[in-house]
Amino acid sequence: MTFKQKTHQHYLQLVQDRIDVFKDMIIALTEDSKNDAKGSAGDKHETALSMMHIEQEKLNHKLKEVLAQKAVLDKIDSTTIAKTIIVGSLVKANGIYLYLSAALPKIAVDGINIIALSPQSPLGNKLMGNEVGFGFEINGTRYVIQNIE
Repeated sequence: MTFKQKTHQHYLQLVQDRIDVFKDMIIALTEDSKNDAKGSAGDKHETALSMMHIEQEKLNHKLKEVLAQKAVLDKIDSTTIAKTIIVGSLVKANGIYLYLSAALPKIAVDGINIIALSPQSPLGNKLMGNEVGFGFEINGTRYVIQNIE
């Protein structure tokens, strides 16, 4: 398995774990609201149900975001190597590894830190379509593309 494939697998697992956590939390809140509805009465009960409903909406919104990230990752073929940077490219610039996919947390694979970024981000936008040797500047920092996987 290549370094890029390991990176892709790691991000897929991270996103799947987040999906599972959010689904579990939503199920737990649904169960709590059902149980709470059976035994309570009055204003406190209504407030508690409202708070649970608001929390459930927040979790559903976060779940949608993570599902969108997974959809981006699912479309990437981690075996593809392009000469120019595309969605799914693992780029080394200034000694930093950048994975163009979706905005996700920094991870470490084989002891190497990798930052996942969206092609729509300022840095991702500058990288897209360029090749090894291309240099550019963002926020006063000069970047040079060293490698593309």
